[in-house]
Amino acid sequence: MELSNVRPRRRRRIAAISLAAVLLLVSGSLLGFGWYYSGQLLDPENARPGYRDTVTASAPGTVSLAESRVTVLPGTWGLVWPGGGAEVGEVTGRSGGAVARELRGTPPADGTPVRLETSVWTSDPRAAHGLDYAEVRIPTELGDAPAWFVPATTPTAAAPTWVVAVHGRGGTRAEALRVMPALHALGLPVLAVTYRNDEGAPRSPDGLYHLGDTEWRDVEAAVRYARDRGARHVVLYGWSMGGAIVGQFLGRSAEAGDVSAVVLDAPVVSWTRTLELQSRNRGVPEQLVPVAELVSDWRADLDFDRFDLADHPPAHRPPTLLFHGGADGTVPVDASRDLATAASRLDWPLRYVEVPAAEHTAAWNVDPDAYESALTEFLRSVDGIG
Repeated sequence: MELSNVRPRRRRRIAAISLAAVLLLVSGSLLGFGWYYSGQLLDPENARPGYRDTVTASAPGTVSLAESRVTVLPGTWGLVWPGGGAEVGEVTGRSGGAVARELRGTPPADGTPVRLETSVWTSDPRAAHGLDYAEVRIPTELGDAPAWFVPATTPTAAAPTWVVAVHGRGGTRAEALRVMPALHALGLPVLAVTYRNDEGAPRSPDGLYHLGDTEWRDVEAAVRYARDRGARHVVLYGWSMGGAIVGQFLGRSAEAGDVSAVVLDAPVVSWTRTLELQSRNRGVPEQLVPVAELVSDWRADLDFDRFDLADHPPAHRPPTLLFHGGADGTVPVDASRDLATAASRLDWPLRYVEVPAAEHTAAWNVDPDAYESALTEFLRSVDGIG
């Protein structure tokens, strides 16, 4: 072998090894991103809300909060802190980096870490609204899941149509407290459910959210529970990921024919578009979303195309009322707009109500009267309900 041929060959080998190393690093980085992002999406612990805002001053009837994107939002909200909570109303003033809001309840101490919640109340139907209720257990395939049952009038009264309320990712059944008085006024019993990985509910076998792909079976169990206790029809009511769960139920459950109407509030009608919005919020290139989907599919066996309700509409499409906030920074309002536009093509009787100033699932909070009026009018228009 001539010495002159050794060096070029060695250089080519070094270049090949370097390229392989770079490809491995890039692949590893992509997989690392996908694993991290899928963990943010699928791990229930990452969906638990923290306390990101702070009380700067408080007094009977008013509270001041450090100004943030959330603390300036319009409407009625719940103010929650470790071991306590109250209701806050509209912003009454802003100055010096602080936001003053109306307060109904006992004020928290200055410096308390807090968060604003769309759910408003963190208690139960009786404490929030004086409504009688029972703590019941829904037998699911993984074990019993707790739920609130709010009867139409008395615990023994039978009613032909029940509402099954499905909260969003990281939320609780308290999400349904906002609409319970309006539903109660219509004579509708309400079953506010939990599903796998909720507090007090069974854990999924892998301990992960499946974004509606398996959770719909817990809603199916709730529908069977209602039917076994006299319900002939069901209204499904879903917030955020609860909307994705409802969509999968309508497309895949043998009990979907029992659903006479659906109400969706800021629903996930496309997980891909939701992830693209959230990637933009985090300053992450949208081109990396397929990597996160690929890893999530590997970890939880998810078909993300299945969740796109416009392209893959459910088999059962009952009359539907769809609320969405025009200022939603969590779930894209454009996806709901597109579904509303496609509804006539899909033979889906769907009414769309957009609330311009509302953030995620905050359409009720911005204007409770208008929200409840639209809800009541819709339900009264459905045969067998109103």
